[in-house]
Amino acid sequence: MTHSSIMVDVGKWPIFTLLSPQEIASIRKACVFGTSANEAIYITHNDEVFVFGLNCSNCLGTGDNQSTIVPKKLEALCGKKISSLSYGSGPHVVLCTEDGEVYAWGHNGYSQLGNGTTNQGITPVQVCTNLLIKKVVEVACGSHHSMALSLDGDVYGWGYNGNGQLGLGNNGNQLTPCRVAALHSVCVLQIACGYAHTLALTDEGLLYAWGANTYGQLGTGNKSNQLSPVQIMMEKERVVEIAACHSAHTSAAKTQSGQVYMWGQCRGQSVTFPHLTHFACTDDVFACFATPAVMWRLLSVEHEDFLTVAESLKKEFDSPETSDLKFRVDGKYIHVHKAVLKIRCEHFRTMFQSYWNEDMKEVIEIDQFSYPVYRAFLEYLYTDSVDLLPEDAIGLLDLATSYCENRLKKLCQHIIKRGITVENAFSLLSAAVRYDAEDLEEFCFKFCVNHLTEVTQTTAFWQMDGPLLKEFIAKASKCGAFKN
Repeated sequence: MTHSSIMVDVGKWPIFTLLSPQEIASIRKACVFGTSANEAIYITHNDEVFVFGLNCSNCLGTGDNQSTIVPKKLEALCGKKISSLSYGSGPHVVLCTEDGEVYAWGHNGYSQLGNGTTNQGITPVQVCTNLLIKKVVEVACGSHHSMALSLDGDVYGWGYNGNGQLGLGNNGNQLTPCRVAALHSVCVLQIACGYAHTLALTDEGLLYAWGANTYGQLGTGNKSNQLSPVQIMMEKERVVEIAACHSAHTSAAKTQSGQVYMWGQCRGQSVTFPHLTHFACTDDVFACFATPAVMWRLLSVEHEDFLTVAESLKKEFDSPETSDLKFRVDGKYIHVHKAVLKIRCEHFRTMFQSYWNEDMKEVIEIDQFSYPVYRAFLEYLYTDSVDLLPEDAIGLLDLATSYCENRLKKLCQHIIKRGITVENAFSLLSAAVRYDAEDLEEFCFKFCVNHLTEVTQTTAFWQMDGPLLKEFIAKASKCGAFKN
């Protein structure tokens, strides 16, 4: 299983600003690495391989150890069809080709290049010995160790093993690739390495981990290192992807239902069990929690002429050319696609049954919500995101409640929390009560108590209806707001 299917725009990584637009347009796959995200390798549409970087430390593979802001071609790898690439902290780079060959170069103080020596590798050299008889489909590097996965599901490791990160049952360093014998009874589909730990995913969706565990990065519920693979429980959910980065003591996994979990070092905290996040993909975990801004996998590059399904949908929102239905709100039209609404929203799926007269209409009138609110709701169905002022988000919260859209309800609450001020706090509090948003009500209540003097001098406070005002005063006094 390769990691090259995710589509990205390399412009998000600062180092690519060194390249000309023509050079960027030629890129098909790319990876940013190095101690300060200051080195990069990329593969063009013609399968030529280039490296470049600033203040580099022997890892460009060009043989001269010189930094170069002008991309240099790695002739040894051109035409080899690189399928998986990883790198360590030394740094060292390990990659494999579509033909299953493994190449490595860079720092080799712990034999992480797998060539039986500790001599630095200044150009890409094929990793020999027992890996020659196996077709390798994926590679992964920790800080100073390397792993490879063969086509038949066997895992091999070499390099530094002080924390048991090679999974061999001991903590002796390994000069050449050695099979992880403890996993002989399972078929491994994917491997990932953190700073000093390793993860493996089997074809049955089971997760194994071993190595360093100071921050709970193995997910075992404790902080004991493991010299051999142990199975990690994921709440009976089948895991479909695992992720880790050589510079972090963090692990992540995505399940079949699309949920992303993380564990290990998280903003200075130690999380010893897999913890459910709100991220959409494992890449986001490392974008937010790993420093520097390197890529943990070789990524395919997206160019302007290619749109994903999600981007195509966003583009077609409120498009008169392709729509087959219009909503009229406050005298203005919003153009939509009936099929999209049925797919995305239970309310519309029910509405467009053949026995409802809405199913026959080309224009549907909406009078219970304002234009900005209804437009934001329909746009959310196309984009998964909301862009509204806190005051308008209150109306959207009302809509989300009546249409039973729980995720949208959460998004609205988030917008309101972010936009709360002394002036609007009481309006937001009464709206939270009205729409039965308990979490938001508690948040607004605490805000009002913490800023009591200023809040009681606003118009919204004096316009509050009697019962709600009494309830607020009673609850605030219980919190000790009026002690002075």
